[in-house]
Amino acid sequence: MKLFFGFKYPKLATLALMIVFAYFLFSNAGVQNFAGHLDSLTYLGIFIAGMFFSFGFTTPIAIGFFLTSAPENIFIASIIGGVGAMFSDLLIFYFVRFSLMDEFNRLKNTAVIKAAGDELRRDFRKKIKNYILYFFAGIIIASPLPDELGVSMLAGLSEINARVLTMISFAMNSLGIFTMLFIGGAF
Repeated sequence: MKLFFGFKYPKLATLALMIVFAYFLFSNAGVQNFAGHLDSLTYLGIFIAGMFFSFGFTTPIAIGFFLTSAPENIFIASIIGGVGAMFSDLLIFYFVRFSLMDEFNRLKNTAVIKAAGDELRRDFRKKIKNYILYFFAGIIIASPLPDELGVSMLAGLSEINARVLTMISFAMNSLGIFTMLFIGGAF
């Protein structure tokens, strides 16, 4: 794979290319109409859309679904969608933990990352650094940005365990989905 891409981080490059590819693919009106068909599934559709909300290449489908759906109770819908997104984030977490760690370890040894780490160690204690990392990763997870970024930050750059990730993922995704449902219901 290194020969195919010609540099040290082919898996991370593939992830970035997939996000760009998905943006162009899911800009298609036909793909966006797919979200309309999920609405007939009610809360099962919310759960499926929640699973789509976590993956960068399917986030536009989920956002379109959340903005156009009208569940009876947006609180219950956001919890159900948050559970779906949490399952997807755990899948991403284990994929990153077991498949991308070699590249994250190589990335940690680059001059830029070492310099940033040295600067953080000089100014902050490790616990504060982790809270800042969790905060930024949580914002990414709650936003329509690809969860792969936030989960990868946590899986590759911290010592987080799956239980803590599950709580962060559920809470932040539920908040993000609630926001989408609220915006969709307001207009």
